[in-house]
Amino acid sequence: MRLVIALGGNALLRRGEPMTARVQRANVRMAAKSLAPVILNHQVVITHGNGPQIGLLALQQISRGSAVDLPLDILGAQTEGMIGYLIEQELDNILPPAKSVVSLLTRVLVDRDDVAFNNPVKFVGPVYDRETAEKIARQQDWLFRPDGPHWRRVVSSPMPLEIRESSVISLLVEHDVTVICAGGGGIPVIRCPDGNEIGVEAVIDKDLASALLARLINADALIMLTDVKAVEIDFGTPDARPIRHATPAMLAEYSFLPGSMGPKVDAACSFVRETEKFAAIVSLNELSGILNDAAGTRIAEPARSQ
Repeated sequence: MRLVIALGGNALLRRGEPMTARVQRANVRMAAKSLAPVILNHQVVITHGNGPQIGLLALQQISRGSAVDLPLDILGAQTEGMIGYLIEQELDNILPPAKSVVSLLTRVLVDRDDVAFNNPVKFVGPVYDRETAEKIARQQDWLFRPDGPHWRRVVSSPMPLEIRESSVISLLVEHDVTVICAGGGGIPVIRCPDGNEIGVEAVIDKDLASALLARLINADALIMLTDVKAVEIDFGTPDARPIRHATPAMLAEYSFLPGSMGPKVDAACSFVRETEKFAAIVSLNELSGILNDAAGTRIAEPARSQ
């Protein structure tokens, strides 16, 4: 099968862990061990998040004063290269030499008039207490919103319309190359009236970009890896219960957290509706189980009667 696998943020950095290279490499190494058996038996494209990393780069930038002023598209490219390098290297250390792996900087086209530019909702960077968040907001003119008991910076997150490198990714996959791409949702770009392309100050949702990519390269399934075993109804309450099998129509009856499971469910359902293939949401260490329907949440349209 041809699979697009979206690595959740926990594959690189768990909440509360220090954002050091050593910690991130150790987490990537564990992720690579789960990915390797699947890569040996399937065509795989890997996407990943970058929220903590791009937020950290922005903080490093402001700590140096006004001499450095890099927009989010350039910071996104930096994190895509950095994280892609770590995943590529750790997979290469596990897979046999004949199995090629490559990371690819990926541009994603968005609409310059997307309403999301007027309503920032995408979390980036580390968590803060309210007092610290308000101080940084005053200093940098950044917007912060609650993220559970903490506060995090939010930025614009327009809808992805086109994966600029999708044809290259398809070509590599056809030659049995495992591709790491669309990191952090890809580098957001817009097309100007004169036809030229420029980057834009935004961060694209990784899961929505992954769903678009999966459609464009004709993937057989979209798999989103996270830090929970399955999608749960009443998550975080004593009444929480996992959903093992679902249709897009069934999931539309429930409400999921917009900064957490919501985008994953939306991305999975859009892929299933548009392709009539299946999507899955599962924890990293149960990746193999989702392929034989023994773990996680599997989302598909109802089987048609003959």
